[in-house]
Amino acid sequence: MNGKNIYEYSDDDLAIFRRKNIGFIYQFYNLLPILTVEENITLPCDLDSKKVPEEKLRSLLHLLGLENRRKYLPNQLSGGQQQRVAIGRALINQPSILLADEPTGNLDVKTSKEIIQLLKQANKIYQQTIIIITHNLEISKEADRVLQIEDGKLVEKGEKSNESVT
Repeated sequence: MNGKNIYEYSDDDLAIFRRKNIGFIYQFYNLLPILTVEENITLPCDLDSKKVPEEKLRSLLHLLGLENRRKYLPNQLSGGQQQRVAIGRALINQPSILLADEPTGNLDVKTSKEIIQLLKQANKIYQQTIIIITHNLEISKEADRVLQIEDGKLVEKGEKSNESVT
């Protein structure tokens, strides 16, 4: 990837590579309960001793709709807000690839649609590849490309022409 053979990396180097180049969004948010919204979002940068410019953080909080929640702890947030924090953490390093594992699995229908729209907006802003793993066929209708896997095998491929999440 990016001209480097990542198969030759040590486990520590792979962890650093993933932190810098791949954003992860999980169904269960995986937020640290003792960290605020801001601290959870900037955690990947903190692990690299990298300071996040205030304007970049403010812009991301605005995109996420969390400007007024930056000092809140996860238990003070709704499920949708917690997922937005998880998305922010995945986006903070502007990774090339964003992997989302059932990002709407714990959310109601309205919030799920908002999260997918947020991912589509982030895709346009940050120009990254977004891979969403989902069982929700409504979400797959929003994708540019759909790959279906059954029993561990690729069984169907589909391309769509609308501009959406990849």
